[in-house]
Amino acid sequence: MALGNHSTVTEFFLLGLSADPTIQALLFLLFLKIYFLTLMGNLMMILVIHTDSKLHTPMYFFLSHLSFQDLFYSSVTVPKMLENLLSQTKSISVEGCLAQVFFVIAATGTEACLLSVMAYDRYAAICHPLLYAQMMSKQLCVNLVWGSWFVALLDAIINTLLALKLDFCELQTIHHYSCELPSLLPLSCSDTTTNAAMLLCSALLHAIGTYLLIFFSYARIVSTILSISSTSSRRKAFSTCSSHLTAVSLFYGSSIVRHLMPTSGSLLELILSMQYSIITPLVNPLIYSLKNKEVKATLRRMMSRSLQCV
Repeated sequence: MALGNHSTVTEFFLLGLSADPTIQALLFLLFLKIYFLTLMGNLMMILVIHTDSKLHTPMYFFLSHLSFQDLFYSSVTVPKMLENLLSQTKSISVEGCLAQVFFVIAATGTEACLLSVMAYDRYAAICHPLLYAQMMSKQLCVNLVWGSWFVALLDAIINTLLALKLDFCELQTIHHYSCELPSLLPLSCSDTTTNAAMLLCSALLHAIGTYLLIFFSYARIVSTILSISSTSSRRKAFSTCSSHLTAVSLFYGSSIVRHLMPTSGSLLELILSMQYSIITPLVNPLIYSLKNKEVKATLRRMMSRSLQCV
């Protein structure tokens, strides 16, 4: 990667979560366990969906891609954080930092797009049940998933290419456990006006844009559900949306507040970042499995077959 001609910095230092060696060791064990559970939970969700033909529907198709994206997202930040918790230097090269920026933008953008696509799927299922098969055709579902990745990757490419032009002229410390663009811009001795403007456009597209799609979808869904006369039918319709609404609240609640805050490296900022980059990928499989009878039934059948084989 070619940086600016005046750049003299070859690496950054990630301060992480604590400077106390004892606390670092405890945090390493904690986040290693979280990462392992994240991998196992999302891999299990993907396996369950792909092995059970009853789950080959648009909703579970999107859910399998959300699980894959959560695997990808957690693998972008957690391994480097685990390495730094055991390291004395806690350094990351400028190239490695910018690569992490690229993948973080791609991951967050894809998750936002997939959550909005899943909201549209619930809208089609509840508000237009007779036309659902036509509205959510297989080809459309594939196009929506690829479109989500394409938009997020394009956004990541543009922001990263702009960041490559920045100069970092002295030793820099990042008050964070990973490289995020809002934490990187204040460290540059170049003019970051264009970078900040592009980052704002990205936030408007992926945060506010996708959130509005989710909001309008659920506004129609709530209106339709309230018009249903049967109490049991209303309860069933609400239950099909509860998992998705929980996932949306966890992801958007923390990410929007985090990016509205000024970059300071505060404890609250770190907690919010961990919420959407580490905790959300961990709990998404739990949310969708514990509240979903079909997934739980498939898991029980898989466990029963495994025990019989043993």
